[in-house]
Amino acid sequence: MRHLWSFLAGVVVAPVTWVLVTLGQDGSGRTIHRWVELGTYSTPNLIEPAVYLGVAGILLGLLATLRFSPLGPLVAGLLLAVPYLGMFVAPFTIRDRIPAGWKMLGDPLPLRQPLENGTLFLIGVLLLMAVFSVQRWRQWPGQPADEAELTPVDKPIETPHSFGDWPPTDATKDADTVPPTLGYPDPTPTEPLPRRASGESPWSAPPRSTGRPEGTAGIR
Repeated sequence: MRHLWSFLAGVVVAPVTWVLVTLGQDGSGRTIHRWVELGTYSTPNLIEPAVYLGVAGILLGLLATLRFSPLGPLVAGLLLAVPYLGMFVAPFTIRDRIPAGWKMLGDPLPLRQPLENGTLFLIGVLLLMAVFSVQRWRQWPGQPADEAELTPVDKPIETPHSFGDWPPTDATKDADTVPPTLGYPDPTPTEPLPRRASGESPWSAPPRSTGRPEGTAGIR
C-alpha cells in the first residue's frame, strides 16, 4: 500500500513542482531586472517568488527524504528529467508541446523557462539519485514486546527475608563482633574538678593541689 501512495505522491508533486518553480523563477527574474532598470530596489517585491520556490523545495524535500517507498521519487524524477532529455532528440517538438501564454493568479506562467534553462533536469536527477538509498524507505523493524521496556543496568540485588528471620542472622553476628569505639560510654568514673572558693574571680588561676607525691621535694 505504501508503494501506491508513494507513486501517487510522485505523480502529483512533479507537475506541482514544475508550476511552482516556473512562478518563482519568472517572478524573481522580472523583479530583479526591474530593480536594475530603476536603479533602486524594494525587497517586499521578492517575497512572492521566494514563497513559490520555498514551497517547491519543501515538497521535493519531503518526497526525497521521508521514509516511504522509492517509487515516488523515481516517478517524479523521470517526469521532470525526461522532457529535457527529449530535447536531444526532437527539441522543437518537445518545446512546442509545452503550453505557452498561460497565467496563474494574474501572473504569467512560462512553463518553457525551467525546461530551457535546465532546472527541471537538475531536480529530476536529484530525485533519481535519492532512489539509490533504498534503505531509507524500508519500514522500521518491529520491536519485540519484551525489549520495549528498558531495564536498569545496575539494579541492586535484593535478598528476600521472611518475617521469622528478622533481624537477619548475619546482621546479628556483625553487631556482636563490632569492637567498642568512642561512641560507647566509659565506665571508669572521672575525678571531680576542685571547686573555687567564694569571692574569687573566675579568671584567677586554679587552686594548687596541697598534696605532693612521695619522693618529691618542694622547689624554693
